[in-house]
Parts: sequence; C-alpha cells; structure tokens
Amino acid sequence: MSSEEKVTDIKLEIPTISIETVEDTAKGLYANAIDAIVSGHLWLPFTIIVTGFIIGVITRRILRPRLFALIDRRNFSFRANRISKNLTKLVLPITTLVIVILGSAALVAFQPNIPPTILTAASKLLVAWIFIRTVAQVINNSFTRQTVAICAWLAAAISILGVMPQTTYALDALGMNFGAFRLSALTIVKFGFAFFILLTITRLLVNTAERTLGNAADLSPSARVLMVKIIKVVLITLAILFGVTAAGIDLSALAIFGGALGLGIGFGLQKVISNLFSGMLLLIDKSIKPGDVLELPEGNGAFGWVNQLGARYVSIITRDNKEYLIPNEDFITQPVINWSYSDKKIRVETKFGVDYASDPHAIKEMAIGVAIKVNRVIQDPKPVCHLVEFGDSSLNFVLRYWIEDAEKGVTNTKGDVMLGLWDVFKENGVEIPFPHRVVIEKK
Repeated sequence: MSSEEKVTDIKLEIPTISIETVEDTAKGLYANAIDAIVSGHLWLPFTIIVTGFIIGVITRRILRPRLFALIDRRNFSFRANRISKNLTKLVLPITTLVIVILGSAALVAFQPNIPPTILTAASKLLVAWIFIRTVAQVINNSFTRQTVAICAWLAAAISILGVMPQTTYALDALGMNFGAFRLSALTIVKFGFAFFILLTITRLLVNTAERTLGNAADLSPSARVLMVKIIKVVLITLAILFGVTAAGIDLSALAIFGGALGLGIGFGLQKVISNLFSGMLLLIDKSIKPGDVLELPEGNGAFGWVNQLGARYVSIITRDNKEYLIPNEDFITQPVINWSYSDKKIRVETKFGVDYASDPHAIKEMAIGVAIKVNRVIQDPKPVCHLVEFGDSSLNFVLRYWIEDAEKGVTNTKGDVMLGLWDVFKENGVEIPFPHRVVIEKK
C-alpha cells in the first residue's frame, strides 16, 4: 500500500452547509418566532410553564422542612430515610406538572385556536424527569445518581421533542474512518452511555451479591471476599464488552490497538496488577482473613486486626484506631506474624517479684487464683505461675495466661491481672520489694 492510499484511509467528514441554506433557515425561524409571539402561541404557554415553576419553588420551600420532620418521626432505616428525603426534591417538578396540566386544560377550553403542543411537551418532559429521578434512587452514590438521571433525561427529552433522527445524523456526521472501521461522535456517545448504565447495574449487582454472601454463615470470611472479587471482575469485564458491542464497535478492528494498550498498561501498572493477584492469593490460601490479628511490620509489639481485604491493600486497624493500608504484595514477599492464623488463643505474660520472706508456693496459688478471676482470661489452657529467678532483692515470678480476643487489647488484661495481684498481696501481707539506697555522710 502506498503512502497516498494510507492517507486517504483516515478522513474527517463534515457535512456541507451553504450560506444560502443557513440564511433561509434563520429567516424562517425568525418569522415563525415573531408570529408566535404576536399571536400568543408562544408566550402564553411559556407564561403557564414559568408560573408553574415559580409556584413549585414556593411550594417546595414550604413543604420540604415539614416533610423532613415527618420522615424523621417515622424512624425509617438509614437508606429509606435518605431515599425519602431525596424524593422530597420532586415537590418542585410535581407542582409544576400539576400547574401545566391545569393550564393546558384551561388553554384548550378558553383559547382553542392556540395548540397546546408546548404544554404537552413540557408535561412529558416533567413526567420523564419525575420517573427517572424516582428510579435513580436505587443508586447509592450521589454523583453517579445525578449523572445517570441527567443523561437518561436528556435522551428522553431528545426523543420526546422528536429530534432523535436529526441528533443521530449530526453526531454520526462528525467522525473519522480507520480503514473499514468508523469512529464517530455517535459511537463515542453510545459507548459512554451504554458503559455507564452497565457499570451502574454492575455496581448494584455486586453490592447485592456482597450483602447476600455476607449473610451466608456457611462461608468463611475469606471465601466471601474472594467470591465478591471474582464477581466484580467478571461483571466489569462483561460491562466493558457489552458496552463496546452496543456502540457498534468491531472488536477485531481494535485487536492491534488493544494489544498495544494492554502491553503499555502491563508495564505501567505492574504494582497494581501484582497487588491485585496477591490479594487473590491471600484469599485462596487463607493465610490472612478478615478479623485476623496481625503484628504490624514495624514491630515493637504493635498489633491490629484485619478490617478489610481490598483489591490493592489490606486494611489493619490498631487499638488506637489508626488504620494501616498495607499493599497485598508485602504479605506475599515478606514474613507475616499472624496471631490468629490457626488459633485465636494468645498467651500473655505478667512478671512480678515478692519479698524473700514470702512463701513461693502460696504466691503461685495466689497468682493463679487472680488470673482465673479476670473476665477475659480463658480456663483452657489453665493459667500457670513459675518461680523464674532469685533476684538481688526479690523472688521473681512469671504468670502466664491465655486470651482469645486479642483484638480487644492485651495491655488492659495485663493491667487487670496486676491490679488483682496488688489487692491479693495487700490482703495477705505480701510485700513487693523495691531498691534501697544508703546515703553515707562524711564529716
């Protein structure tokens, strides 16, 4: 193929518009507008619409606070409360619609020579907006809900006004040919609209699946998260494919471009892809699960529990309510200390010393009795106490006991045990030695 043939494969098509055609069209529109204004065919319907809008604004300002108070008194669930309050915004279009319908009836009765075409179109547009806004409440995200509602209403408005063929032709006229494939503004609009709608439906299905799987008691937490991730990836992939197909794009024409794009994305998003597949591996081998207690990578005994396994990171919340977002890859390539991997029981040690005058056998029994009485200390395995050292000024013991809810804290349990030891030693006259210093004064 020669270079000249390659150049002619890509061409921008712009419809031919003559100056005479534009001038004639403008004159015709101007004459029709003047005639409509003078005869009342235009200003009277628009006066009714504007009046209805003003009355709708006033009505909404009066009714919305009262409707909010009524909704709050009903004690709805959070989602039902939010949807109900969002629907109060429809007071304006509903009031306007009622005024427009009444005005249209009055116009037909008292001015039969004026066709109610404008009022009929306005009524249809208002009905479409009310219906679309009501249906869009199933979408949780506010921005997505607004965008979907506006796009759907624009498409409905173009159809109601009867300019869909002209709009389609104008958008299709602005395009470029890539060999046998044509990329036009209409193709882009179709793809964007179809993809956006399908992606919204995908999110709804994923949220529904997540709630359903969350209530499945026979599935482990890791299995639930893994299934949700697989469903999300599959549905998003299908949404993209359906969106491309709905736009009329030939997938075979994008094979080379898609391969190059995939290669570029593969190099540019290595870490993202690595974290994505690392997260799936963590879920498959169940080495980390939601609720597991992990020691943080920086060490120092700090720990937290797994709050969420995301597509890119693991969310760990500590006892001081700090949330660490650690990439999934780190849990594959680095050692992980999981306190509850195979068993949630954690052994805790409390060290203490008593005076040499004390009976070590009695001290052991006292310490074990204290540990047994602490609420979070479990009875199996039983607490044990050992004499570990004859210190300089004390008999040194270590008290070991087990808990199975480390996510509720370890220091607080140790504090309860130490307070119990203090109380029992005071009751039995056991002294806790402390260092003595002798000061010698030289004359």
